[in-house]
Amino acid sequence: MSLERDLYKRAENKCELCTSTENLSVFAVPDSPKEGVEASILLCSTCKEQIEDESKRDPNHWRCLNDSMWSTVPAVQVMAWRMLQRLKNEGWPQDLLDMMYMEDDIKEWAKAGLAENKEKAIVHRDSNGNVLEAGDSVVLIKDLKVKGSSMVAKQGTAVRRISLDHDNEKYIEGKVDGQQIVIITDFVKKM
Repeated sequence: MSLERDLYKRAENKCELCTSTENLSVFAVPDSPKEGVEASILLCSTCKEQIEDESKRDPNHWRCLNDSMWSTVPAVQVMAWRMLQRLKNEGWPQDLLDMMYMEDDIKEWAKAGLAENKEKAIVHRDSNGNVLEAGDSVVLIKDLKVKGSSMVAKQGTAVRRISLDHDNEKYIEGKVDGQQIVIITDFVKKM
């Protein structure tokens, strides 16, 4: 029980990701190069459930990572980074990822946990086959009539900070003339 006791002391009896004090338990961070306290964090049942079951994930719950990503504990940094990566299609997590600093060895540990997800992840590609990621900027390569509107998105229009559709590799979203629209990836090229 010394692992649990040490974690409670380090975490000050709070979830190390969202600071909840309810239903806390030890969580072993996957793919850790270390053992014991250095490879574990203290989590509430809500965080643990959402980490383990993607269908129960609530992006708004994870806004708490704005604070916990600055933790000095490597295991907490790793889990904060991984959750921000999983949620980056929401838009706001990309801003946090851009600000986040991690030592190289800790970042390698964090990336190791995402490797198995890469195989089943949907990959979005532009008209030239370049991989698109959330937050990228693209240019329209032809005029596009926007369904449900009289608007036409003109060829050459830059669409900044795109977000990706979780279910379809052909769909991205972005703002054109202040309106959020869905764009088919065949009609864009990465800037």
